[in-house]
Amino acid sequence: MARWTVPVRDSEVPVMAEGDGSTVVVLAHGAGSHMEHKTMEWLAGLVRQTGASVARFNFLYRACGRPLPDRMPLLVQTYRAVVDSVRGQLSPKRLVVGGHSMGGRVASVMESEARTADGLLLFAYPLHPPGQPEKLRDAHLASIQTPTLQFSGTRDEFCTRGLMEAVHQRLDAQTWRLHWIEGADHSYSVGRASGRTRKDVEAEIVEALTGFGSGAGLW
Repeated sequence: MARWTVPVRDSEVPVMAEGDGSTVVVLAHGAGSHMEHKTMEWLAGLVRQTGASVARFNFLYRACGRPLPDRMPLLVQTYRAVVDSVRGQLSPKRLVVGGHSMGGRVASVMESEARTADGLLLFAYPLHPPGQPEKLRDAHLASIQTPTLQFSGTRDEFCTRGLMEAVHQRLDAQTWRLHWIEGADHSYSVGRASGRTRKDVEAEIVEALTGFGSGAGLW
């Protein structure tokens, strides 16, 4: 495991990287999370099963001990600084960006402004706040040219299925792949009534990641 820090606005953002694959996947955490949260550890482990390396980092607000996320421009600035640092530190042949919930949203905004990566992974994209489906966060998605794989659970209160599928119809089908995980919530937990287990979800995610990466030439 490698660790280093990245300067952002007179502060230092921590980065950690694991694996020795030629492709590096940068994963960002959700709004109330951090780079070593159990969900981030879990997702990083699944991505590494594809043979890729994974780099994780804390956004500036988290690195500074603040509870509330920075505004989007600073979140994107931080992500871009981390991407530049990962390229300098690890010299990947291919680089994929993404994250869980807010982290994926930030990566998507970054890629909509200018393509910086070879692939984009969105885990539990927060299409709207819970209980507020009218507040869609979709305006920038059609501008993304980066090959994208989105994983959403059918019970995710941040991403109503019908609304997401309507948005997906407006996106480039050759760029964007939407994968629904039956019975899963925002953290990909599944209840007993679903008849599924955490292992089932893990196997499904790894299979989809492997197929996406192979098709896009990422790993």
